[in-house]
Amino acid sequence: MVSALVRPGRQLAKRLLLLQSGVVLTTAILAVFAVSVDWGISALLGGGIFVVANAVFAKCAFLFSGARKARLIMASFYGGEVLKILITVILFAIVYLYVEVELVPLKLTYLLALGINIFGPVLFINNNK
Repeated sequence: MVSALVRPGRQLAKRLLLLQSGVVLTTAILAVFAVSVDWGISALLGGGIFVVANAVFAKCAFLFSGARKARLIMASFYGGEVLKILITVILFAIVYLYVEVELVPLKLTYLLALGINIFGPVLFINNNK
């Protein structure tokens, strides 16, 4: 029964991650054909950074469930958020240091994935009613 309470949130997180991944891949492919391969790779890296960090957060956020585990739920939620921020910073640092990227598609695709993260749940929740 406890997992039944968490199931809708997990399903929403999975749908959101799939949507983000699809939009990032589509954006990268469009950037390859519209501008250049470098733009496509940069777009893929920028969106990929957000999707990977968000997937780690989702895994941590839904690690525990139930009223008896409220402290563990909060700890895993906040820990997941901290881990998400750290992963984002580390991945951006790695990309800036070791990969020659175009900054415009890198940051725009990251912001696009962030926008999906903000507005996507509203679309999914309204479709279920």
